[in-house]
Amino acid sequence: EMQLVTSGGGSVQVGGSLTISCTTSGGTFADTEMAWYRSGNGCEILSTIGSHGRTWYALPVKGRFTVSRDNAKNMLSLHMKSLKVEDTALYYCAPVPASKVCDGYWGQGTQVTVSS
Repeated sequence: EMQLVTSGGGSVQVGGSLTISCTTSGGTFADTEMAWYRSGNGCEILSTIGSHGRTWYALPVKGRFTVSRDNAKNMLSLHMKSLKVEDTALYYCAPVPASKVCDGYWGQGTQVTVSS
């Protein structure tokens, strides 16, 4: 089963930018649709990216966040711009479909804190 290590979180001021990423082991990353989630208001799905690069974004982050993948490196990234206080959360990546994401089943997540 796929395991993921998420990194790159930190503290950012309102309006700032941050890029987080996850690397995978197990499974077949290049053939797998992937997603980013965050805790806070339940467990929100933020973005997905298909095996061939098709992307989708939830309305709260559309236009501010950009998802990408590097199949050669088994790596998924999320570039976040124009950060808001309400973006403060623990961020997770997981394959699609997945359950127990914000319970830490797939990985530990990375904390993003946005302050004014």
